[in-house]
Order: sequence, then C-alpha cells, then structure tokens
Amino acid sequence: MTETRPSATTPDAYVLGVDSGGSGLRVALGRAGSDGPLSTAVCAEPVRTGTGGIDAAHLLEQLLPVAAELLERAAAGGGRPANGPAGEGPTASGPTRCGPTGVGPTASGPTRDGSVRVAALAVGAAGMATLGGRLRAELPGALSAALGVRRLALAADAVTAYAGAVGQRPGAVVAGGTGMIALGTDLVEWRRADGWGHLLGDNGSGAWIGRAGLEAAMRAHDGRRGGSPALLDRLRAVFGPAEELPGLLYPRSDRPAVLASFAPEVAACAGADAIAAEILRRAGVHIAETAAAVCPKDGAEADGGCEVALTGGLFRMGEPLIGPVREELARLVPQARVTTGTGDPLTGALRIARALATDDLRLPHHPTMLSVQNTQNGSASSGCAATTARNGGPGPDDVPAHGAS
Repeated sequence: MTETRPSATTPDAYVLGVDSGGSGLRVALGRAGSDGPLSTAVCAEPVRTGTGGIDAAHLLEQLLPVAAELLERAAAGGGRPANGPAGEGPTASGPTRCGPTGVGPTASGPTRDGSVRVAALAVGAAGMATLGGRLRAELPGALSAALGVRRLALAADAVTAYAGAVGQRPGAVVAGGTGMIALGTDLVEWRRADGWGHLLGDNGSGAWIGRAGLEAAMRAHDGRRGGSPALLDRLRAVFGPAEELPGLLYPRSDRPAVLASFAPEVAACAGADAIAAEILRRAGVHIAETAAAVCPKDGAEADGGCEVALTGGLFRMGEPLIGPVREELARLVPQARVTTGTGDPLTGALRIARALATDDLRLPHHPTMLSVQNTQNGSASSGCAATTARNGGPGPDDVPAHGAS
C-alpha cells in the first residue's frame, strides 16, 4: 500500500531546521502545524570551509543520516514534541548525537524511497553570506533527492538568530558572542551593522571586552595610567606572567576566541573595579550604536516601538552590560524596546522552515542572506519562490526585495 504523503500545507508535514556554526551542526525536526521540535540532534564536528567556501558535501555527510534517524524516531514515537526549546536539553526520546561520519540510517534508507517527505528545510550557516555559494548550488538537488524536500531556505546565521529571537515581526537583533553583529528589518529589506571581525569591528563583543581588559591589565603591569591591578591579577591567574602574554597570544590563529575568553574575568571584576565596570559600559554603548544603525524607524511608534532583541552568550553578563545598552539605545532610538531573545538560531531555522511550508514566510528574500528555492521532481527550480513576503509581493528567488543589500 502506498503511503499518503502530507502536502506542504498540512499540519502533519515534516519540517527541518539546521544550524551550522563554529561549534558544530545542530538539526531540529518539527511539524508544519506545531510549535517547537519533535526531536533534535547535535553533530560536534563543524562543517568544513575551504577555498571554495562552505563544503556542501561535508554538510550533507553529517545532515542526511541524522535527518533520516530523526524522521524514523518521530514515526516510531508518534511525533511527540520535545520538552524544551530546539537544541536545548534532552528531547522527548533522548538527544541524538552524531560522530564525524554521522549516525543512524543512511540517506538511502527510509527517506530516499519516498516513504517520508520533508515539506520544507531551512539551513542557517555561519559564513553563508560570503562563503555559501556551494551550498546554494548543491543543496537543493541533493536534499530533494534524499529527503523529498520541496522548499528550501538557505540563510545567514544572523537571519536565523533574528527569526529565533524576534520571529517574523519588524525589529532588530544583536547577536553577541566572540564577535558582534546586528541585523534589522522592516520586512522590506535587511539592514546589517558590524560583524566585521576583531580587527575591523565587532565593537562591544566578547573579543573586544577581553582585549580591553587585557590592555588595562598590561597598563597596570607597566605602571601606566588607566591600569587595573584587579585585571592584572586575573591575567596572571589565567595566562601566567604578563610579559609572556604576547608570545602566547600573537601566534594563535584563534586570537578572537582567546581574547573573548578573558571577557568573563572583566565581568567578574566589574562589581568592585571601576576600570572593569567602565569597559563594560563602553561595550554597552558600542552595542547600542550598532543596534541603532539597523533598527527600523518608519512606523515603529505605531507598532509599539522597535523591538531590539539581545541574543548570544555575551549577554549572560547581565545588567552591568545590558544596562548601558538600554540607556544608550533610549537616547539614540527613543522608540526602542530592549528584550532578551528567547529562541536561538536553531529555533529560528525551524521557524523559517515552518513558515516556508505554510506559505507564510514574511522575512525578506535576499541573494545571500535568505535565499529561497523550490524543488520539483527532484531538481531545484529557478523560478519564483512559493513564499509571499509582506514587502510588496512575491519576487524571484535570490533577488533582493526592493533593493535589499
């Protein structure tokens, strides 16, 4: 007997969200008509990036077996929802983890024969905007053939962070960790600020805070004005003798992460050390300036103000950092409302997939930040997306809406 496959608009249709970042690949399986994931998976190996950009074959090597297992488990478990947010904690049937070569059934198992179809899939990836050419060229056909994917969205990780924190409303998101980037939209176009790396920007980021803290420590070591003995003590506890720090730091290829590793030390000292507190205050001002650059202005007051969601591990520093952000943003953009984003990029990817499956994707299309493709009969379609964005009507795939850049 041939199984009846749910259409892309039925609540039972399966959707997949994927988050690919520096810490690995995460996958969430859900239903088009239900919030939250049915189950999630974590692959600890980051997807490789080479001279040709993000390695599409390596992403597929990890994704396809895990997706097949998640689909199998959902069918066996009756589609019970997970207990927590996507990508956090154990799922209803326990977390799935994959090693370097993946786990579970291969892509030629229960999905390739057509018994299970995935209505929509969204991939959010770090570096998608500048390094995602191979993903845009190779994933549509491969995912259609292996999983029956009909609709595919390929997004920058800042876009999935936005969808996870804000949803599909006008607003802005600031994603803060080792680096710093802000993204905003009025649902007509995207606006981006910073995210230029620790040498050219990322002002207010973990790397910026850590570097400023280490500079204050070295000033104290030298006896220069503006030094912090408290931070010098923390430098010695973390890295050893201060005079040896340049030799430890400069040869490292992961300098931003090393710098950012000192940011929690700055936060820990801020309650009793004026220099550390001032570093966090200046970081908050930088973050507010970045958010103000992307916050939609037109019509924001009528909609209750511009929501600015703060997301990422940096903001676990709490009020010593968030307080200055709120104060400076109130001065720069009086209609801004600072919130703490509750959903992570994996949540955002699943939300985009769900919206894509139900013809409700309102976030603006963009050739590199949010590329939407339909697949028909196992091949990628180069026609118009089936999604209608509330930005003046549907547009061709990979064409920026109203000149978005």
